[in-house]
Amino acid sequence: MQNQTTGVVLLNMGGPEGQEDVEPFLTNLFSDRHIICLGPAFLQKPLARLIAHRRAPHSRKMYETIGGGSPLKAISEAQAAALEKALGGAGHYRVRVAMRYWRARAEETLTALKSFNVTRLIALPLYPHYSRTTTGSSLADLRRAKEKILPDIPMLEVTDWPDHPRYITALATCLEEGLQQCASGQPRLLYSAHSLPQAVIDAGDPYLDQLRRTIAALEKETGVPGTLCFQSRGGPVRWLRPETSDVIAECARTGEKEVLVMPISFVSDHIETLYEIGILLAGQAAKHGIRLIASPSLNTREDFIACLRDLTLSFHS
Repeated sequence: MQNQTTGVVLLNMGGPEGQEDVEPFLTNLFSDRHIICLGPAFLQKPLARLIAHRRAPHSRKMYETIGGGSPLKAISEAQAAALEKALGGAGHYRVRVAMRYWRARAEETLTALKSFNVTRLIALPLYPHYSRTTTGSSLADLRRAKEKILPDIPMLEVTDWPDHPRYITALATCLEEGLQQCASGQPRLLYSAHSLPQAVIDAGDPYLDQLRRTIAALEKETGVPGTLCFQSRGGPVRWLRPETSDVIAECARTGEKEVLVMPISFVSDHIETLYEIGILLAGQAAKHGIRLIASPSLNTREDFIACLRDLTLSFHS
């Protein structure tokens, strides 16, 4: 691809940057039928607005505890800048972020890349594990925007990377740093992943199997066994089990004094790591007399950026 510019689009969920963003962000989220079908299609957006309005006050309080908004955009953009720098010796690359439910949306990102006269696109989701609710939805959204903004430019797509060697190495480093914070040296290790409705898995979604692939590869490298559990459930349907909070309660019953929680399906700090693990679950553990330590997130770690570079260059020619 000598003298040609490749546009790399990092796909992520997005998050409200301030208190005023919370309700419109939730409206965008609940409007996505890849995540939840709220009756017939024509009722999706009205019902999404209603649910978002009801949930916004509680969500604002959660975001208030971590500074008023999500750091996800800033971290994702830092990851994009680090990846663009890492690709510097491999050709001409421009790396930008497209968020599914908040700014910058896919059309805005592709319009920016169009100004660089890109000759091809690479879609790189910041979700290691494929689910139709995350990667599937983000790719579908990007494809729609591409047909409008850059219809004649070819686009290559990464769909998943649950056991990429550099990803596993990056996770192993995070795990080791978490272990170093543990007084006992042998804490109960919990891999905490974002939950999904069980029906999504039953319909053939590979998310759960890919989580298990990640854990198998990580445990092979580290020799440290752990328990897969799930957080961030919502709604009355059956979700993946066991829930992280339930496992912490079980740890209390068995006399555990220290728990290390590793956010296994997240590559950036955001509401799930900073609030749910760092505040909510840590508070629950403390009530049981358990010290909870959270392993650090990948964010802009050098070995993680190297993973993203490898994934990008898998299309190099």
